[in-house]
Parts: sequence; structure tokens; C-alpha cells
Amino acid sequence: MDINETADFQTGKVLVLIKPIGWTSFDLVKKIKNIIIRRLGYKKIKVGHAGTLDPLADGLMILCTGKATKEISNYQQLDKEYIATLEFGKTTPSFDLETPFDKTYNITHINRDKIIKSLEKFIGEIEQVPPIFSAKNIKGKRAYHFARKGEKIELKPNKVIIRQLELINFDLPFIEIRVLCSKGTYIRALARDLGKILESGAYITRLTRTKIGTYKIKNALTIRIFEEKLNKIKQK
Repeated sequence: MDINETADFQTGKVLVLIKPIGWTSFDLVKKIKNIIIRRLGYKKIKVGHAGTLDPLADGLMILCTGKATKEISNYQQLDKEYIATLEFGKTTPSFDLETPFDKTYNITHINRDKIIKSLEKFIGEIEQVPPIFSAKNIKGKRAYHFARKGEKIELKPNKVIIRQLELINFDLPFIEIRVLCSKGTYIRALARDLGKILESGAYITRLTRTKIGTYKIKNALTIRIFEEKLNKIKQK
């Protein structure tokens, strides 16, 4: 990523960054905004993200600054690629490790062929119910606000497209998959639904977003490297 002019951030800059595990998407926006203000001496600057990433997920996020925030919707529409690790035989209410295990299942009937055939059922346009532990907007609030209070809510299914779904590692009770999908696809919901089909339960143990449109994680900046680049600008 080319960061070479201070003015770029006010006129508009698209930042391709890596969100660490444990951070919310807002945490990353706030951190980057503070770094820009502190290092470059701005009184204020607009910074927004083009799509959330779960706190327990890491990987690619696109942030826009200044006038480029008007283009955020364009980046939100792009397809995303994920690498996910799933564990069979257990479930959690959030379908990841945010919440404790609530059920266990037998997995002796599962084999590689069954998983591959089950994955094929999700390729194409499907209807997917978002997780209750999600940022989905319900009655003006995020769904996770209701879920964390133990309140029952009903989420309607959304049409999403899974363009590619590949099994890249098989080591029961774990598998690793690569998913290329449209905007609005929840990989945690995919794990939930795969566990239901196989009658084995499943949840996400690790999730990394590796691609957004043509933007790849190998070309993204960590927070530390981003800050180092800004330090060099300041010294000019």
C-alpha cells in the first residue's frame, strides 16, 4: 500500500489492513483514526470501515478516510474469501468461541466423503439465517445486544451466494475450509447449518478473512507497519 502524502488522508485514502483477533471492527477504526490524528496533527478526520469482521476473527478489513468514506458502499458489495477451521461434535450459542459449549454430539458417522457432499449443498444461492450473536440490525439495535441479554429474537433468512466452498484439510473432529462468498454471508451460520446436515453439531474455532474483491491479505498492513509508515511521513 502506498502511503506517501499527508494530504491523501483528508482528500481520501483506502486502507487495506489486518484486524487482530479479539478486536472489534470499531476498535480498528478507532485505533487507525487516533494514529492518523496523533502522528499527522489533524484536529479531526473521518474514518469508516467497509464491512465488519467478528471480534474472534482476524484478517482483511478495508477502511476509508476523508472523502473516500463516500465510496464505502462500493467496497461493501465485493465478494469475500475466508479460511475457517470448524470443530464437529460440539456447539455454542454464538457458533464460535465467544460463548461456552451448550451441546455435544456423536461424530463417528462422519467421514471425508460425507463432508465434501454436504459442502456441495451450500454452493450457489442459498437462504441463510444470520446468527443471533451478530451485528444484524433488529429494531434499531444489533442482534447481539438481545442475544447477550438472553432475549429470544427471530431473524429472517437472507439470500446469499457461496461461489466456492473447498475442503482444504480433514482431521476430525476438525476440518479447514475455504469459502468465497457474497456480501452478507455468515461463516458461523454456515458452520451451524453444516453441523445440522451432518447431525453432528459444529462451530468455528478460527476464522480469517483473506480476500475482499481483488484485495488480498498478503498486501495488507498490520497496525504496527501502518504506524511506522506514518512516522516516516511525519519526518519529511
